[in-house]
Amino acid sequence: MQQGLISVIVPVYQVKEYLSRCVRSIERQTYGDLEILLVDDGSTDGTGELCDALSREDERIRVFHKENGGTSSARNLGLAQAKGEYLGFVDGDDFIEPDMYERLMEAALRSGADMVQIGRDELTAKGEVLPPICLPPDEEEKISAQDFLRELLMHRGDCSFCTKLVKRSLFDGKEFPVGALNEDFHVLVMMLFERIRDEEAGGVPWSLTSLPGCGYHVFYRLGSNTRTEKKFSRVYGDNVDNASLVQELVGKTCPQLREVALRFGVYQRLDYLLHVPVEQMDRKNAQYREILAWMRQNLAASLRNPYLTRKNKLYHIIFAFMPKGARMVHRWLKKGSAA
Repeated sequence: MQQGLISVIVPVYQVKEYLSRCVRSIERQTYGDLEILLVDDGSTDGTGELCDALSREDERIRVFHKENGGTSSARNLGLAQAKGEYLGFVDGDDFIEPDMYERLMEAALRSGADMVQIGRDELTAKGEVLPPICLPPDEEEKISAQDFLRELLMHRGDCSFCTKLVKRSLFDGKEFPVGALNEDFHVLVMMLFERIRDEEAGGVPWSLTSLPGCGYHVFYRLGSNTRTEKKFSRVYGDNVDNASLVQELVGKTCPQLREVALRFGVYQRLDYLLHVPVEQMDRKNAQYREILAWMRQNLAASLRNPYLTRKNKLYHIIFAFMPKGARMVHRWLKKGSAA
């Protein structure tokens, strides 16, 4: 491991059209002590060949080719090969501001934080800038592990590792879950629960440093992992699995967040029920059955929950007992709001 070196891991799959912009934005970083790991996840559109060509132009680029296994498996290969003390992640169709890693590293060294993050926005294929996914702070701030977990569960925190500089040691014994979407959330909450347990055992208090401004640009295009035009993405089911994991860990580690975790669980399950195809809303769908059972078992607690709105609670009631009817009500409400 080389001190001060940032290993930027870039999983790439079928992104030949966008990869050069991504890599150039990393090459042009004002923080020069970095390596770029391009992990070709079995591309067939010429992306792999472009990776090789880019590596011949910049000795900081290392290329790895593997059979297709998904973003998590590509990132895990990058983790195994990274030489840096710090890790960064950039998706192959996104790009970053020239000073992003300099700002992140400066804050990490000054504050002593082993995780620092910056804001991100989304750009459409037409060049339109969408509103920030998560609002960055107006000024630099430190956030404890428990407070950051709360922000994530309230859907206000940014779980993406692409906006973060992370000390390699935080990934010790950890990998991204292969075959799952929203893998960043899964790994991040495991890190946070680990830090919370350490603090409760008398360890040094941990905090994340969050910087103002935007440094990371997400290129919003249909066809990427979680963005499909009509197809029901498995990300909705993976989100429910993450919610179950969180609720279990909160009960064991920080019961003071139980009501926030319950709110998160309701939101993720309502999101699933609002998107799953109606023809899949039957007893043959095991996850659907489990979600309905959970909704009914937790209805009373949901109605008492101070973090859920009246609308949330109404949806919970209807979906718990008339899920298909709830979809009809939802369509009617959407039409009414659009009129």
